[in-house]
Amino acid sequence: MKPNYRNGKTGLIFFPAFDWAISPTHPEREERLLYTRDQLFEEGIMDLPEILQLEPRLAELKDIARVHFCVPDIESQATKAHLIAAGSAITIADALMKGEIRNGFALVRPPGHHAMRVVHGNRGFCNINNEAVMVEHLRKVYGIKRIAIIDTDVHHGDGTQDIYWHDPDVLFISFHQDGRTLFPGSGFTDELGGPLAFGTTLNIPLPPGTTDEGILFIMDKLVLPVLEKFQPELVINSAGQDNHYKDPLANMNFSAQGYAALNKKLAPDIAVLEGGYSIETALPYINMGIIMAMADIDYSNLYEPDYRKYSFAENPQRLKVLKAIVEELLEVFNKREVIQANNREKAGSFYERKRHIFYDTDGISEKQLETVKVCAKCPGFLTIDSQASHVRNKNSRVYCIVIPIQACPDCQEEAREKYEKMCQVNTGDFQYIYLQDRVADIYRQYDCRKEREIKL
Repeated sequence: MKPNYRNGKTGLIFFPAFDWAISPTHPEREERLLYTRDQLFEEGIMDLPEILQLEPRLAELKDIARVHFCVPDIESQATKAHLIAAGSAITIADALMKGEIRNGFALVRPPGHHAMRVVHGNRGFCNINNEAVMVEHLRKVYGIKRIAIIDTDVHHGDGTQDIYWHDPDVLFISFHQDGRTLFPGSGFTDELGGPLAFGTTLNIPLPPGTTDEGILFIMDKLVLPVLEKFQPELVINSAGQDNHYKDPLANMNFSAQGYAALNKKLAPDIAVLEGGYSIETALPYINMGIIMAMADIDYSNLYEPDYRKYSFAENPQRLKVLKAIVEELLEVFNKREVIQANNREKAGSFYERKRHIFYDTDGISEKQLETVKVCAKCPGFLTIDSQASHVRNKNSRVYCIVIPIQACPDCQEEAREKYEKMCQVNTGDFQYIYLQDRVADIYRQYDCRKEREIKL
């Protein structure tokens, strides 16, 4: 089911989360959106006929369970603010699909793109992945299949990448400051997706200092051609704003004009706010530019007070690096289907991936062993053995089983049997066993200590 654009308006939701902050002086606090809200109202943007303001709502626990394994449970990881941020993204998606808006922007916090499939705590200011919760709602409720997520945050969207690493129907593209120079230290060109989804994850590590010209070059020469070939039903912008030249947490050189031009070119169906921490001198201008571009309002006179056009031409050496990245990733993307088909010839085998994940905010060190069934008919089912060591010696180990929404009957049966067997064997190694069954839309959690099961 594709959206029916009966209404030409751009939908907006504001949720500044007054009661949620990592600390009173932390960059991720409610002032991030208050200056934007004030400027939009002062400029009269909200009174324009092109704009429709929507009201936020809570996501349900089942919405979160479609995406995350929260340890020990969802209530421990998702505050009311997290549920409203995710619920606001769902509200925008519902309004789009029902034809109430042409496109929409969820200006919400807390952000989410560093939240991975397994959640032991807060990392990169994120607990719950708002875009992924919205995407799985769209797939389950409206039958949307092919979706593209373009992550424009200055930090690599490693959480979203993790969630869709094995999903051939979700194209994830992240451009970000080179991970050798910035958290989370990932997002390189050789990170391309699992064996049956190879080439549907694309990462563009940008050299520090990259300007409007460089980022728009990436849009024109790589992102837009790939989107044209992938033909998604919907395009989502994971709209981080910390590539801006004023942002205190990064080293890029993007302007509000650049952000507006990017969104004009990308033409996302939905944008969801991620990072951006220059609260007064950048965010109000960037958000204004994105909204104006999405609503087809002239943004040619939108500038920061210290904007100088000559500052945003690209350095020839950086442009050379960007051209090499474009050539490399286009070649990979064009070969993806052949490589995926070759990998399917190993049907019946299991692909393993070992990882170490650090939660910078909460000081948690996690080790994962991920296993994927290679199937000739579907993306296979996934298991994750996750062991986390907390700074306060609250260690936990959980076992997670994922049945993707595209899973064939054989993989569904095998995964469900594995869950039952794991619960029955219960050697004491694990505290919890989880089953995320997206086909049946049933989510089960077995408490190994209490020998008790919870279903959503």
